[in-house]
Formats: sequence, C-alpha cells, structure tokens
Amino acid sequence: MKPPDPEGLPRIDVSTEELEALLEQAKQQPLPEEGYHKLKAAIRTLGYVTELLEKKETTLAALRELLCPARTEKTDKVLKQAGIETGEKKPSAESASKKPKGETAGHGRNGAAAYRGATKVPVPHASLKAGDPCPDAHCSGKVYVQRCPGVLVRLRGQAPLAATVYELEKLRCNLCGNVYTAEAPADAGEKKYDESAAAMIALLRYGSGVPWNRTEGLEANLGIPLPAATQCEIMAQTAPPLQPALEELKRQAAQAEVVHNDDTSMRVLSLDRDADISPERTGVFTSGLVWMVQKHRIALYFTGCKHAGENLAEVLKLRSPDLPPIVQMCDALSRNVPKAVETLVANCNAHYLDSGIIQSDSVEGA
Repeated sequence: MKPPDPEGLPRIDVSTEELEALLEQAKQQPLPEEGYHKLKAAIRTLGYVTELLEKKETTLAALRELLCPARTEKTDKVLKQAGIETGEKKPSAESASKKPKGETAGHGRNGAAAYRGATKVPVPHASLKAGDPCPDAHCSGKVYVQRCPGVLVRLRGQAPLAATVYELEKLRCNLCGNVYTAEAPADAGEKKYDESAAAMIALLRYGSGVPWNRTEGLEANLGIPLPAATQCEIMAQTAPPLQPALEELKRQAAQAEVVHNDDTSMRVLSLDRDADISPERTGVFTSGLVWMVQKHRIALYFTGCKHAGENLAEVLKLRSPDLPPIVQMCDALSRNVPKAVETLVANCNAHYLDSGIIQSDSVEGA
C-alpha cells in the first residue's frame, strides 16, 4: 500500500497511552468515529515511516523533521491570537526599503560549479567504500556514496602557452661510433606547435585583442620564447583549414535582420592587390561587419583595399531572395553603403543632418 503524503493530511497528536486505550476499547465494542480516525492515522504513519526506512537516502534528521517538526510560533504571534496587544513597532520607511534576507546581494565569490573549464579530479575515500560498515562504534549501519561530493577549488598560475622539453637519451658505441637515440613518446606529436597552441594564440590576438609584441614579452618573461613573427606564421598556417567555417558564418550572416558596418584604415606591409579594384586605390582598410541573426551576433572582419560597403555587398550576395532588404546601421559616409545591393539604411540623427536627409529648420521646428 502506497503510504499517504504527510503534507496532504491534517496533523493529529496522539499519545502512546491513548492508542493503547483505543486498542483495548476495540476488543469490547466498535470505536467511535474520532477514535477510528486516530487509529487509522497511526497505522498509515507506521506504513509511511517503514517505507522511508527502506530507502537508503533517508536520514535521521529527515525523520525527525517529519515526526517532530520544530515549533516556529513566537510569543508575539501567540499573544496576538489571544487578543493581547504586544506594542509591536511599525516598520519605518528606511527598514521598509531594505531588501529581505533572501534577496541579499552576492558576495562576489564563485561556487565550484562556475569553474566549467577546471579539471575535475575524483578523490575516493582512503578507507571506506560503498557498503562498508559505519566507522562509528555505536552504529550498526552501512555507508553509501552521496550524490553530491565535497568540493575544493584550487587555482594555480599557468602561462597562456606551455612548453615540454623531451630529453631523448643517446648512447654511443665506443668501437664503431654509432649513436642510438631513444624514441620519442607517442604524446610528443609530430609538430612543434600543436592545434591547442594555435587556438590559444588566435584567442589572445583576435578574441582578446592582445598585440603580438605583448604576447611575445609575456611568454619571454615566463621562459617560453615566442616571437611575434612566429605567431604570424602559425596563424597563416592555421587559417586555411578554417576557411569552410568562415564561409558558413558568411552564409548565416547574410540572412540577418540587422547589420552594423564601418571600416578603419589599416597598415599592411605586404598585400596582394585585388584585380577588381582600381590600381589608383592605394588605401588599405579593415571593415567590421556585425550581424544580428535571431538575437545572436556574428562579427566578420575584412582587411584589404575594399571599403565597408563593398565588403557588405559581397556578403549580401549570399542572402536568400525570399527575405526583405536588411536593415543597415552605419554612418552617412557614402562608401559604407553598398552600390549594387538594396538595404534599409538607418543612420543616427547627427549623420542624417550631415547628409542633408533632415533639414536644419525641420529639426528646430520639431
């Protein structure tokens, strides 16, 4: 029989002596309705507690809370129920503006769950395992593994790039002079800079905006020399395999609802000139295009001789013809607007005024 939910039943206080008296009464004559309900509640409670004891996760504290809940009534509350005025002070405006205890501000510390990138090391108990007897001499129970382990968070310093030097033992024959070198371990790999090193360099440079020379100086201070030129070479080797991901980002960005675009001048020592660009154009620009795609942002950067409007037009060639024109947010500079693709241009009021779209007298009249 499924035990009753104790929270759904009214609490009935019955002493052991009263239950024994009800049993004796039941031998002689039928019980009254009140006595029947008390005896029935006692039997159902016994069944419910028995099932709880069969569950391994049930603790003594939980049983104590169920059978003997703590009294929370205060003196003021009891006196009010009796109709006696306690002289309780009304809350002042200052105290009323304070947050309740449950809404206190954070203390600035991070719990263990916040360290998603941390390495998790399971630590088994040194002397106990699941099913062993309880070490307490006064207890005859058994111990079981808890669902939530105890946690300790420890932080240590780590360089953005770490290096491992494998010292391969060499042996030389004193007669023939042949030298025999130990084989490198399998985890040494074939490349000096593996994929994780390239990913970290890209994250520092393009994700966090750390200049090449600053990364070089940091790594040199930590005893891991990494020249800026080497970092550029690693990025040049890493970029081609990532080209399909860039093309997919461009395809998804072209389906956006809103795009922000602008460009800035950029100095590049060596750059292949685009054959489609006029040879008279000598400037080099980096165009930044930020796309809003279903509440997500895609940021694309293009460095070359093309302006922001021309780079925007190239990406919008991938836009589905079933979609309406995209909303373009930019300043009123003419080279920010694509020539061959229709967009809904949105400028700030200052740029509208500068471009002549809004006349000064209409602004004053507004």
